[in-house]
Amino acid sequence: MAGYDSLEGEIWMDGKFVDWKDAKVHFLTHALHYGSGVFEGMRAYNGSIFKLTDHMQRLIDGGKIMDMHIPYSVEELNDICYQVIERNNLKNAYVRPLAWRGSEMMAISSQRATIHVAVAAWGNLSYAKGKEEGRGLRLQTSKWRRPASESAPVHAKACGLYMICTLSKHTAESAGYDDALMLDYRGQVAEATGSNIFFVNRDNEIHTPTPDCFLNGITRQTVIKIAKDNGYKLIERAIMPDELATFEGCFLTGTAAEVIPVGAIDDINYQDHPVVQDLKQKYHDMVNQPQPEKIARDKAA
Repeated sequence: MAGYDSLEGEIWMDGKFVDWKDAKVHFLTHALHYGSGVFEGMRAYNGSIFKLTDHMQRLIDGGKIMDMHIPYSVEELNDICYQVIERNNLKNAYVRPLAWRGSEMMAISSQRATIHVAVAAWGNLSYAKGKEEGRGLRLQTSKWRRPASESAPVHAKACGLYMICTLSKHTAESAGYDDALMLDYRGQVAEATGSNIFFVNRDNEIHTPTPDCFLNGITRQTVIKIAKDNGYKLIERAIMPDELATFEGCFLTGTAAEVIPVGAIDDINYQDHPVVQDLKQKYHDMVNQPQPEKIARDKAA
């Protein structure tokens, strides 16, 4: 099967564009062995990257949490991301920046390792079978749990934190599900493997877990603002698994997921809720508007 290493195009790496097939790192790269990297994921809609500045600020902040100084400003990273989609003639695309520690040190400590930065972009993003089929996703509760904030850098989009997500999703997909629901170290509902989760009750109130030990997603923050601006009551709180059957609707949010309904968690079914559909449409309308960075870039051209 052809992999992502064989796509056509160019990737920006450490200050220059290289052919897609030549975007390689050494076997003894620290990040490959120890997970010492941070990344972002954004979507471009009609050539305009949604919430770009927010994502690039989070990349830099995540680097600080990981004791990694990313040698570019937000403004420089913004420009690089636009160069990447323009160079690859992409309008609707997924954009992936990554910062990682290099190969100067091969040990737990890595203070002298170079911090590398690269950005790639590609089209035809596929999130989950359920989304492609136009149905609500089916989630299976994972045995893996999100760690406490004292146990891991939970507020950075750090590469190593996604190991348990991969394990959880593999298990769920093997059992015929689309994704996994992850609880946290206390047994509270946390999130899906790469998306935040929301629930709608019979009074059309929206409930979502407090992101104290997992990533407060940028899409999550956007949807919360959309909900509040449109008069919905939104409550962030601890949610226990035994409450899941009391909700009528459920949905996930994320850059790749966007706003996507959940049809079932384990043996609990949810309806195609009008609140979810309303938020999905409003989010779609928002992301398809030109973004400030794109407007400024066009004016300067």
